Order: sequence, then structure tokens, then C-alpha cells
Amino acid sequence: MKGPQIQRRSLLQGLAASTLVVPHWVSGRALGLEGAAPASERVLTGHIGVGGRGSDLLRGFLTNPGAQPVAVADAYHDRREATAAAIQGKAYADFRDLLARDDIDAVVIATPDHWHVPIALMAAKAGKHAYVEKPLGLTIEQDLICRNVFQEKKLVFQYGTQQRSSAHCRFGCELVRSGKIGELKRIEVIAPDGGAGGVTDPTDPPPNLDYEMWIGPAPMKPYTPSRCVTPGTYWIYDYAIGFLAGWGAHPLDIMVWGCDADLAGPMTFKGSGEIPTEGLYDTVIHWDVTVHMANGIEMTFKPGSDSTKFIGTEGWVDVRRAGISADPKSLLDIRLGPNDVHLTVSPRHDINFTESIKAGKEAIAPVADAARSDIISQMCDIAIRLGREVTWDPQKEEIVNDAEASAMMRRPMREPWRLEA
Repeated sequence: MKGPQIQRRSLLQGLAASTLVVPHWVSGRALGLEGAAPASERVLTGHIGVGGRGSDLLRGFLTNPGAQPVAVADAYHDRREATAAAIQGKAYADFRDLLARDDIDAVVIATPDHWHVPIALMAAKAGKHAYVEKPLGLTIEQDLICRNVFQEKKLVFQYGTQQRSSAHCRFGCELVRSGKIGELKRIEVIAPDGGAGGVTDPTDPPPNLDYEMWIGPAPMKPYTPSRCVTPGTYWIYDYAIGFLAGWGAHPLDIMVWGCDADLAGPMTFKGSGEIPTEGLYDTVIHWDVTVHMANGIEMTFKPGSDSTKFIGTEGWVDVRRAGISADPKSLLDIRLGPNDVHLTVSPRHDINFTESIKAGKEAIAPVADAARSDIISQMCDIAIRLGREVTWDPQKEEIVNDAEASAMMRRPMREPWRLEA
């Protein structure tokens, strides 16, 4: 038992340090993955964006008995070459060359936010399944197009909201959907706040960065040391809408997993927030949004920790990444019966993804739910930026009676990039 564990640990350390070379055909059993599928039965994955989050995901796929990472693409030359060497795979400067490979079954997209949907759509066009980090799109238009394309092509989509693969998050949502807190009346969502700052003085991009490719469909702007690194990638409006979506995706995803209040009918968004006027970062911070649902449920969204609190007529359940609490506490002792709601059980997010591909079934965090939660983030951003109430109709899938708000559902893309469906 100890031997395989050491081998697996050595591989992961080698990936992090980029010093250990492991053949791409190495068996799962050699990595300490008992029960690993034969190489011919594993899902071959290409990893697009292998920075901090992308490398974390890659380490997970390397310990996934049903996966075989074989290629990486990244705008940073040293990053892609070192990562490819660590897995003995192929490095690509242009992700489109990776997508052109017939042997790759699925891609893992962990780029800056503005690239998520454009790359996902090109992956779908190439017939690839996709694991896409949160948030989903840069706009509501991107959310809807991405959802429609993956559903029409019947490709598996896994959204990077890993809390769905946590047993306590699933249980909390099951309690709500099974009516154990009575009639749902209010939802309180909290996510970490963004921030101001960022160096604005332009300088030359580092020689190891293909800046043109990094910018891609976003407006071309002078390079600064804060632009292409965290938190700039999350807090610059050209590439994201800040933590309204970048972190809000997690607790908002739990909201849509635990109830369908956002589908009941038109939702009215009203809120306040600040947009920094100095420094490079210009996404909404310090927000305070109230959403009125068609079924009378009120949702609030504020900055703070990370939680989704469902409040009903007979108690409440608060679901957080770190745990779950409830009042009365006896709710946590409930054993759900056969007539209660039982949500999908996932051993691990990446494993659920590859198992879903092999079984030809929907993943635990499907594209329809990704679009639902991301549209809520987008609507909050639009309402704050306009400083007035805006209403979203989930049946018509449009903003009602506000032409200026409707125009904000889309953004132009820099040539030659398109949303390729």
C-alpha cells in the first residue's frame, strides 16, 4: 500500500516542481490508483490554462482512474512546456491546435474568465466534452449560447463548482427540496468581496507570455504587471465581472441546486455597490443586492464569507463550503426516505465528469445550471451599474422593458474572435 502512495505523491510533486518526467502512458495502477481503467478505456484530456487553478485541476485528473491527461495549452511558454514535460504530454501555444487532435475526448478549461465560453464553444464544435471553471460567461449572451450548444450536441459539460461533490452540500440542498424547512421564504447568499488597486503604468509583456493570445477576444490594452495575474484576471471588467461571479458562482450554484425559485417567473434585481475609479481594478465591490422572485421568495446577495442560507417556515439550513448548520439542529439528524428528494452523488468532481462521459449521462454540475447561476451574477452586475431595478424573465430569457439593460447582455469581441457555435 505504501509503495503506490509514494509513487503518486512523487508524480504530483514533480508536476508542481516540473522536475519529474512521467510517461503519458503510465498506468493508473502505477500511480496508486487501484481499480484504474485500462489505458484504452480512459478519457483522454487536454488542459487549456495550467496556471494556479488549472494546475490544481490537472493534479486531480492525474489521480483520476478514468482519465489520461495528454496535452496542455497556455499563453505562458515556460508554464506550458514545464507542465507538458511533467506529464510527458504535448505542449501547445495555440489551444486550437490541441482541439484539432482527434484522440482527445475532453478538455479542461481553466483560463481567465473572458476565454471560458469562446474556448468551450470551439471545443464543442470539435466534438469535445468540457470541464469549465467558474464563472461561466462574460455576458448573458455567452451563457445562453454555451448552454444551447452543449445541449444540442449532447456533449457532457461539467461546471467547476466543486461544492456539488461535497456530501454536506448535497444533504443541505436535499433537505430544502424535500420540504424539511417548510415553505421556502428567503435565501441569503454571501460571497467574498473584491478589491481596488492594480498597477496602471504600462510596460513590456514578459518574453515568456504571448500577450496577443492572452488578450484574445477582449479589448487590447497596454500590458501592466497587474493585468495578467491574480487578482487582476478576476477584478478587471474587460475579463470578468469580479467576485459577483468569480466567487459568487459557488454559493449561487448551491442556491439553484437547492431550489428552483429563479425559474418561477420574472425576477427583479435592485442593488448598490462601488466601482473603483483609481487603479486597474474596475469590477463591482461592496455590493448589496435584493432579488424578488415571482413566487414571493426574496433573495439577498452580499459580500462576506461563503454561504447559502435557505430560510423556511419551519426552520433554516445554511450551507457553506466548510460545513452545514441548521435551526432546529434536529434537521441535520434527518434520514431522508424513499419519497424525499435525492440529488446526484459524486465521489469527486473530475471523476464524476469522466464517469459521465463514459456513461453518456449528464454531469453533476450541468451547463443548464451553470447558466442559471451565472445569469443571476450578471443581472446583479447590470442592476448595480445602471443604478436601478432590472427584471429578468427566465421563460423569455430576456431583460424586460429596459433597452439599456438588454444591451448589456452582450459585449463585442475583438477581431478575429467569434462565438463559434
